[in-house]
Amino acid sequence: MRLFGYARVSTSHQSLNLQIKALKEAGVRKNRIFTDKTTGKHIDRGGLDLLRVKVEAGDVILVKKLDRLGRDTADMIHLIKEFDEAGVAIRFLDDGISTDGNMGKMVITILSAVAQAERERILERTNEGRIEAKAKGVKFGRKPHIDRKKMLALHERGIGATDIAKQMRMGRSTVYKILKEA
Repeated sequence: MRLFGYARVSTSHQSLNLQIKALKEAGVRKNRIFTDKTTGKHIDRGGLDLLRVKVEAGDVILVKKLDRLGRDTADMIHLIKEFDEAGVAIRFLDDGISTDGNMGKMVITILSAVAQAERERILERTNEGRIEAKAKGVKFGRKPHIDRKKMLALHERGIGATDIAKQMRMGRSTVYKILKEA
């Protein structure tokens, strides 16, 4: 039996360190830890794909938490079935569950559904928050385009960069950058 590890974070700005540390403490060798910095919404991930190729019957994959392997219930069931057919077990360290045996598979399936429902609730709350913010006048997206002609005209009239920045609601450094380009 060989131990493998899988760790994932949703964005490149997040750190894998805690997950990797937990996998090493559980006995996974560094060269057998596979990682991804991408959403768990899909199962097409570089690190996960490489892990799928490397494992063999009798191996065990350790994952810190259930939602690190995937977010979508159907994808999780697909992955669990794929690894099970290859004779590979998955153990979730924080959740204390494993795909060994029928009860383990059932519990993981239920927890996957709960994780997916939570993700959908988070998206719902986020969208509700956006709608409420828009109703209060909060603007989303890029800032409006800078009217360079107006800015240059203000500068030609002798108005300083600080006053131009205040009038046009932009940073003073942006004013200097545009003046330098002109």
